[in-house]
Amino acid sequence: MLLNFAIVLTVLITALLLWSPRVHGSITWRAMTTPLASIIGSGFLVLGPILDAEYGKYAPVVMASLCLGAYLYGAAIRYNMTAIESGAIRPNGFTARLDVASSWSLGFAYIVSVAYYLNLFGAFGVSLSTSGEPFFGQLLTSAIFMVILFVGWTHGFKSLEHMEYVSVTAKLAIIAGLLVGLAVYFYGRAADGGLIFNPPERIGLSAITLAFGLVVTVQGFETSRYLGADYDSKTRIRSMQWSQWVSAAIYMSYILLMAYVFERGELKLTETAIVDMMSVVAPILPVILVAAALAAQFSAAVADTSGSGGLITELSANRLTPRMAYLLLTLVGLVLTWSANVFEIISYASRAFAIYYTLQASIAGITSWTQKHRWRSFGFAALTLLGVSIVVFGQAVGA
Repeated sequence: MLLNFAIVLTVLITALLLWSPRVHGSITWRAMTTPLASIIGSGFLVLGPILDAEYGKYAPVVMASLCLGAYLYGAAIRYNMTAIESGAIRPNGFTARLDVASSWSLGFAYIVSVAYYLNLFGAFGVSLSTSGEPFFGQLLTSAIFMVILFVGWTHGFKSLEHMEYVSVTAKLAIIAGLLVGLAVYFYGRAADGGLIFNPPERIGLSAITLAFGLVVTVQGFETSRYLGADYDSKTRIRSMQWSQWVSAAIYMSYILLMAYVFERGELKLTETAIVDMMSVVAPILPVILVAAALAAQFSAAVADTSGSGGLITELSANRLTPRMAYLLLTLVGLVLTWSANVFEIISYASRAFAIYYTLQASIAGITSWTQKHRWRSFGFAALTLLGVSIVVFGQAVGA
């Protein structure tokens, strides 16, 4: 009972701090909310159970590798943002055409990511019910797809976009409560000498290719680039960096506290395994986690649906309207919902975003070479090769 009270109090205090005029009024913080909404949205819900089950005691190492890889790709995108504004990337040059291709790939990646978000929404939506079967989750997901299509087709998403700051605030507040609960539970296990160091289920190439398939769980930082209508270049670059630092700190704390307190096989690995795991820590956590999951997935899906519609319309020179983009997104999403499980969709989304990151790294490599930044160009070339490997070899959980 005392732990439940401490968790709820932490959630409330964190929410009040984030809504305080000083924080809420900060331009940099407001710019950070969009990338943060993506980075720690769905990934936070599925990463802990996956890394714990597949990598055991090495889960924090894998988490650190994912965060580092994401930060390096973020560095490539930030380099390109600076190069575009300085004129190093010419409007009609080869790198500019590559940038257009990368934007098309990002539009497609958004389509797949919406399927990922909404399938998690469906799974969490039925997770606390007695009929928590995949079929009912797929039905709920399909219904939400139709709702989003209807809203986008008839009214657009402007009326829903204000949800983003609310959902990010709620999510961060609940994560703070979860970390407090995990920290108390971890301390109790450590004090009793009961920490568990599970051996990894995967080693070698299989472990690497699975990590490749989890890239989407740390994706989202690139959204800072596309906030030019609201923020200047320095603010957007700073928001990308800071959101990656904050999310990395949250992820590492989360994985370090979770990786050594559960027995192998104690809980079944599913897309909603985090709910069962947190019920062991504190009874209040599953309820608030599900509430956060539903709000986070819906708002993230709305944001990416709107983003993909606008991006595809712009790239097609208005030949494809946002309505047609929403229809395409819904059709692809429904096919994925009824033909693949959440873990497979995570792998598909990871590959889709890896295409975008690969193209951005190649642009940065070419641009840095022409600017005589030789060491940077070698680093960006290595990121390009890594991106190709992720696209080709990324593997789904259970594969």
